Amino acid sequence: MIKNTRAVLIDNNPGRNSQTFGIARELGTDVELIHEPSVGVIGNKGDSQCYIGVLNKVQSIHEALRSRIGLAHGQLKYRLVQPEFTVATSDGIRNGTKEMRYSLIGREVTNDSLCEHLSASGLEGLIAVVACDKPPVGTLAAVLEHNRPAIIMSDGSIRPGTDTQNGEAIDIISSYQIAGSDDDELKRRISLESCPGFGSCGGMFTYNTMQTFLGVVGMEPLHMVSPASQDPKRLDVFPEELVSYLANLIDKNITPRDIVTRDSIRNAIIVAMAVGGSTNVMLHAPEIARAAGYKDFYKDIMSSDEFNHLSEKIVPVIVNARPFGKYSMVDIDAKGGIQVIVKDLLDAGLLTGDTLTCTGMTLAQQVESLNPDKPDGDVIYSVQNPFKQTGGLRLLGGNLSPEHSAVLKLAGVEGGLENNLFTGSARVFNGEESLLNFLDSTPNDLNNNDMIIVRYEGPVGGPGMPEMLDSTSRITAICREKNIVVALMTDGRFSGGSVGLVIGHVGPEAAIGGPIALIEDGDTIEVSLNSNEINCLELSTPEIFKHRSDKWLSEIDQSTGVHPNVGLADTRLLNRMRKSAVSAIFGAGMHPNSDLFVSDPRTPQITDFKPTNKFKN
Repeated sequence: MIKNTRAVLIDNNPGRNSQTFGIARELGTDVELIHEPSVGVIGNKGDSQCYIGVLNKVQSIHEALRSRIGLAHGQLKYRLVQPEFTVATSDGIRNGTKEMRYSLIGREVTNDSLCEHLSASGLEGLIAVVACDKPPVGTLAAVLEHNRPAIIMSDGSIRPGTDTQNGEAIDIISSYQIAGSDDDELKRRISLESCPGFGSCGGMFTYNTMQTFLGVVGMEPLHMVSPASQDPKRLDVFPEELVSYLANLIDKNITPRDIVTRDSIRNAIIVAMAVGGSTNVMLHAPEIARAAGYKDFYKDIMSSDEFNHLSEKIVPVIVNARPFGKYSMVDIDAKGGIQVIVKDLLDAGLLTGDTLTCTGMTLAQQVESLNPDKPDGDVIYSVQNPFKQTGGLRLLGGNLSPEHSAVLKLAGVEGGLENNLFTGSARVFNGEESLLNFLDSTPNDLNNNDMIIVRYEGPVGGPGMPEMLDSTSRITAICREKNIVVALMTDGRFSGGSVGLVIGHVGPEAAIGGPIALIEDGDTIEVSLNSNEINCLELSTPEIFKHRSDKWLSEIDQSTGVHPNVGLADTRLLNRMRKSAVSAIFGAGMHPNSDLFVSDPRTPQITDFKPTNKFKN
């Protein structure tokens, strides 16, 4: 067994021993174990249904650990610590409000709090129960930075609701898509019916994109991803399995950075394409790669050109899942779980099967041990006979996205890309609030082929890069009702439940002088999936680009270095985000490393561009 080499030696210090003796007595473990490697359980918590099921899972796993710890033959000789919890914002409750700025920041807060817990406690073994979509990534990042044996279990999805009028399955996205309705009774009824029980969002939104990612990257057993939060296996079966897996990891000194490698991250990205996953994966994957020791996702893991080649030519969408399809994760579970998807991709030669996983087996061995069913052809499709012919995500460059950070969820596009082209007229909004006011007051003013620009909502500008489920859902409803196409691009981000021709993560962002800040009403915006670019035709003229750039610079407050259109940073946490946020291509987190602030233009149109707005301390 690996001894705790990182903990302070406390054998001869009665002051430190007194508390560890006391903890051992209160937790019901032997006091003679207080100098053995420390193990414990953590959980993500918040104020929504996503987190309601976490506590009992943590308690069940803690009890499974406690019952197997002791000095007798065959018992695990660990020091048990009490469970710890991290906190985060509810995305579903906060979408469309100023508080949504704290959503992505929740990933960073989770990382901070867990970093303190792991480092100060010197944990040598950890089981984490994760929920929603930002805290799991913050949890994994902290676990990778700590790099001692650890394993993750997602809490599980909420089951869909049922529309009592037509019997159709509905969820939180159903509620958001009728936000613009004048029928108050309809809105109340759907709100009451759409989220029964508890668990995280059930479609292939960001939560299930990232839980699938965690499983494929190797940090969560594959068979634990898809069961619903209220599935009894999560309390009755999985805790004992998790303890056994953790004991093996500690015994063999297998650490997270042994598991989360270049090949396993590539596997997880490919599966995210295949399930039509959320655009948020392109913020979370770079953050996970960073924590695993890779500085630049696009140089060290997968270039944007390779990403697009895989999504366009190699990896199709093989699930019929909401928001672009019919089913939810509970339906995927009923058809065998994500292991069915992984096996099909392995059989097609699209994944590397020899990557190590938290089970102690390779990915291929784990799938073989689960012996999953074949795709059923209704919920889960095969690579040979896919649900959609191309992958669900595409990265865009062009003169509006010189960082090649702009991301389109192609699986969710409902129209407007005939011949892989969209040309629209810009309608500019400085912040989502102004767009929501417009949609509340004059929604009928939207025209076919409008390109809505929402800016100053990036990591620095928001601050916090809020997602825009409320506005995108309203626009989707209007487009369906009027049979028109309205596109939206932003330096902010989207919910995994957003559909339509929506492009997020445009960078560099407006708050630091990115080209998106220079667009004016009526400009012609062209999206091309033939060249994977998004361009403003007016900004291709150097004289116009310079004139608008000079004008933008002149608007900056000289005393603060801040442009007046950025969001208010009126708390210490928001101010910290503003001062230390990095670009979307590096994960949009809080990492005050000067190397990450330098723009890296990757298209020839504006190679002289550099971020020009430096916030003053």
